[in-house]
Amino acid sequence: MSLRRLALVRLLVVLTLGTGLWYVGWRWMFSINWANWWIALPLVLAETYALTDGFLFGITMWRARRRPDPPAPAADATVDVLITTYNEPVEMVARTAAEAQRIRHPHTTWILDDGNRPEMQAAAEDLGVGYLRRSDDWSDRPRHAKAGNLNNTLFETDGEFLLVLDADQVPDPLILERTLGYFQDPEVALVQTPQWFTNVTDSDPLGSQAPLFYGPIQQGKDGWNAAFFCGSNAVLRREALMQLGIVGYVRSVREAVDDSLRASRRVIARARRRAADHGPVAVRALDDVAAAVPVAQRRLRSGEPLADITYDFRQVVHQGSRSIVEHDLEQIRSDLQELEGLSGEGTPPVSLDEELGLPVVDDDAMDRLAARDFSPLGALQSVTTLLRAVDVDRDEEAQPMMPLATISVTEDMATAMRLHGLGWRSVYHHEVLAHGLAPEDLRTMLQQRLRWAQGTMQVFLRENPLVQRGLSAGQRLMYLATMWSYLSGFAALVFIAAPVLYLCFGVLPVNAYGWEFVQRFVPYIVINQLLFLVVGYGVRTWRGHQYSLALFPLWIRACWTAAANVFLGRPLGFVVTPKTRQATEPGFPWRLVLPQLVASVLLVVACVIGVVRLWTGAADSITGTLVNIGWVAYDLVVISVIFEAARYRAPEPDKESVD
Repeated sequence: MSLRRLALVRLLVVLTLGTGLWYVGWRWMFSINWANWWIALPLVLAETYALTDGFLFGITMWRARRRPDPPAPAADATVDVLITTYNEPVEMVARTAAEAQRIRHPHTTWILDDGNRPEMQAAAEDLGVGYLRRSDDWSDRPRHAKAGNLNNTLFETDGEFLLVLDADQVPDPLILERTLGYFQDPEVALVQTPQWFTNVTDSDPLGSQAPLFYGPIQQGKDGWNAAFFCGSNAVLRREALMQLGIVGYVRSVREAVDDSLRASRRVIARARRRAADHGPVAVRALDDVAAAVPVAQRRLRSGEPLADITYDFRQVVHQGSRSIVEHDLEQIRSDLQELEGLSGEGTPPVSLDEELGLPVVDDDAMDRLAARDFSPLGALQSVTTLLRAVDVDRDEEAQPMMPLATISVTEDMATAMRLHGLGWRSVYHHEVLAHGLAPEDLRTMLQQRLRWAQGTMQVFLRENPLVQRGLSAGQRLMYLATMWSYLSGFAALVFIAAPVLYLCFGVLPVNAYGWEFVQRFVPYIVINQLLFLVVGYGVRTWRGHQYSLALFPLWIRACWTAAANVFLGRPLGFVVTPKTRQATEPGFPWRLVLPQLVASVLLVVACVIGVVRLWTGAADSITGTLVNIGWVAYDLVVISVIFEAARYRAPEPDKESVD
């Protein structure tokens, strides 16, 4: 982006935020119609969401950068080209592998077959490329989809750098020569290039190309050192990933120790409530251990070595156990002496076994001793067992170290965010260096978008960037911007409902649709649209803008299912996006677009009713009616893309080009 254009973008960002704050501040302070709070409050919240979204977009664009050509790569840089596959056609994977063999920089090509197919292995052998499948260690353990496939491969290969390609992403021979040079900076861990699709028509009804994201947005994130891994067409530094794996392993062990300490606190608290019956020695021992738990937790949070923390804590537990045992032995000696004193009263409870020469206590006396509850020693033994049970081998996983993140159904964003948290740098190289295949029907596209959204929201709920250590303020906002965008489904629902309620029933969410409203709203919306026009100049961004609203049912579903997975443990599953043409349902796929169809019908009906009410004088405000009719028209134009996508049938591929 040129300096002049960047200056214009920054000016429009300031104006957008200024007019937005003027409008939304007025909405909160003076214009909420509390009589209809049930729609008025959601509407102003949706408008606040939109302003926040605009703020995050503006901050992203503030540092948009287009990098100059990178330096030449080091001649001795070793590279593994990794082609991930599960169930894609063997011919497709073989074509990608064959083209990967033509990459100019010296490298080793590997097919990572998560489908474990003999025919895929045979194709790899015919091509002379490496073939890898999961090791037996993964049997009966979580597989973690693509992330697990790559994690398994990291311990089977040894290249200094890794080029990751999806099965359909055919690389350009120059892809390594155009990206490896960035790694001369020893702090660079990732270079991401765009994803571009060859089977997309100019109209792009399924919105696959995403030129706004693979362009201005990634360039903006790059300016904040927050361009992130997108799963394919990216080169990663092995050292950075292995460091990430080690840090993740240590973190998991620390979390296990912390869990054991919390459990120990509960065990000791229960034992402490009964300790008074066992005397001051037991009370003092339990108190010492209870006091040692928070000390160990503080040391754990401060990053002290685990071995030192657990050793010191176990010493406190051991000392407490020893003092209780010594006290109990003393008590036993006293009890035995007491029993000895009873020898003159009938049958002596303690006698001498003539054969063994040892004192023997009779059954009645033994019952009396056994009935006594000597001490809460069992509680301290339980604490020791808890600490010893910490699984440093992570037997629940196939391998102790998982460098690529496995916390969501998409591995890319979480991995990049963790790398940034460790201080590594990333690069977005804006040059198409691989060509792939996009979904060719609405159902496949919806599956793909749902998985992306679910994965992003899982990361947001599990590792909120706002509280992650190591990230700069700019990086936190850049990751938040992507996650925040998937909440748009809830705002879209309100933006559809509000005009329907006003036009049909006269339900007014604002105090008045008069001049005061117009003079604040119009400058804000006009300047906001100008910002998008300038940022996306020369780039077809309208499809992406349409889908941000038109897929509102999908975004809501993604948020709900991701939350249910994170908090309730409900499975999401992992659906690999089909890379080949899918059989389409005959006729129009009504079920796929039913929510949008219902919304469109309601909007049209509301528009007609609004005009009738205005004609008959039943409407409260001419301005309000016109504003809401314009609002409805905009919503209909945006939502219409989903119906175009539902009708879309991809053209038959050119056989000659395929061959």
